[in-house]
Amino acid sequence: MNSEQDRAQVVVRLDGVRKEYGDSAALDGVSLEIRAGEAVAVMGPSGCGKSTLLNMVAGLDRPTAGSVVVHGEDLGTLSETGLALYRRRRVGMVFQFFNLIDDLSALDNVALAAQLTGSPARQARRRALELLDELGIAGRRNAYPAALSGGERQRVAVARALMNRPAVLLADEPTGALDSRAGEQVMDLLIDLNQIGQTLLMVTHDPQLATRCASRLIEFADGKVVRESALERTA
Repeated sequence: MNSEQDRAQVVVRLDGVRKEYGDSAALDGVSLEIRAGEAVAVMGPSGCGKSTLLNMVAGLDRPTAGSVVVHGEDLGTLSETGLALYRRRRVGMVFQFFNLIDDLSALDNVALAAQLTGSPARQARRRALELLDELGIAGRRNAYPAALSGGERQRVAVARALMNRPAVLLADEPTGALDSRAGEQVMDLLIDLNQIGQTLLMVTHDPQLATRCASRLIEFADGKVVRESALERTA
């Protein structure tokens, strides 16, 4: 494979990324690559820089030094408006506590992601319904978040994250607020998404999530990558 083809396969590249908050460094010279179709889990103790890494890739925070390139776009060159457009179009984000809008139905929560990028409402709702159907939750499309179980809410959140066909799906403790059965269902969903080609970057404290869903594990400590290893998915 030549270097041009090689570059084309890299979806996320961090090069010497440092992030300082006051006198402390949340990230200290982090360099890593994530290729198209990979499922990468990031683990490490609380405060080691995992969430800061996710915020960098999401364009929610800027590095003090180094560069973050996602899908060929150097985030350091983008204005705040450019970063907002990038977040809507290039990345999907799934959070521990779902972050759904309480006074919108499941369908409207999902459709909103496309409408924010300028898609007509009818077109957005059609794709939202397709995604809810694919994720096995179309029957709950008119329910509001308060009426949904934790597992259902996370499925709605995943559907919303997938609305704009993101280059990479970012998941921050995606099973952290779920009971074990709902957590298993969300893990199965992440595996299925990755198997059809969705690139995943997951931050988790849960070794089971990493070993079941990821093909590669990156371990963090004190703002640095201390170990990388390939994973064989468990059943």
